Amino acid sequence: MNQFRLIFFAIVCLLFASCSGKPKEIVVCGDDQVLIIDRVKSDSTSVVVTWRWIISEAEDLPVAYQKYMIPTDECKPVDNNTKILITSSGGGAVLVDRATKKTLFYAHVPNAHSAELLPNDRIVVALSTAEGGNSIELFNISKPEEVIFRDSLYSGHGVVWMEEMKRLFALGYDELRSYSLMNWDSDKPELKLEKTWKLPDESGHDLSRVTDRSLVLSTHHSAWIFDIDSEQFSPFELLRDVENLKSVNYNVSSDELIYTKGEISWWTHNVYCKNPDKIISLPDVNLYKARVIHW
Repeated sequence: MNQFRLIFFAIVCLLFASCSGKPKEIVVCGDDQVLIIDRVKSDSTSVVVTWRWIISEAEDLPVAYQKYMIPTDECKPVDNNTKILITSSGGGAVLVDRATKKTLFYAHVPNAHSAELLPNDRIVVALSTAEGGNSIELFNISKPEEVIFRDSLYSGHGVVWMEEMKRLFALGYDELRSYSLMNWDSDKPELKLEKTWKLPDESGHDLSRVTDRSLVLSTHHSAWIFDIDSEQFSPFELLRDVENLKSVNYNVSSDELIYTKGEISWWTHNVYCKNPDKIISLPDVNLYKARVIHW
């Protein structure tokens, strides 16, 4: 009996060690670079960088496109955290392989603030200042020079793909939209607008996933949880008194929260963490958004 208990205890310890040993990382970007940092080992006095991508050192990114990527706005992990998708208000979108740092996709997209990697290697970007007004645009990785679908979207700052629902959610200035995928296996795929919801506050800044049925979004004055099934917005109490939010990441199971807020005009040098509470400072980088890689 005692031997069985010892074996059981050893298995539990091994499982715990394998889970706890998984790195907890944040991807941040600003100016001309993208960083992945260890969020456990980093704080207000020192930052542990585990990965760095500098625009001028990306040899397979043409110089003509490098200028479009400064300053970097949003960088998010995609494809099971194996790639980093980067957008810039300077006018570009780039997909980078995390292991090799190889550039897999780049496109000139004016005022690109957010992007998402969709099935069949499609990339959707918001916002683009296309002819005729602001829009959300769809690209195929194999043809980055061609916009294969475009829909009007005023001041788009966030796009999130919900795999379980097969829906794309896009955040505009005062609305949240849901799109479905049409003709996805053809040469001319489309995003079909399904629903539009009016935001409870204006100036949408960021959109991210909470669960497979809910999203968190930030506006200039507050943050909101959107329950997809009930189609209801509710105030996000943990950020009730935080203004000028730029990005929000929330883990509902552990109650962990990571966010950024504008402190130097649009920018900041800090990433704020709650539960546990800490501030990670990067004084030499003008940050806009931060994204969690591993929860």
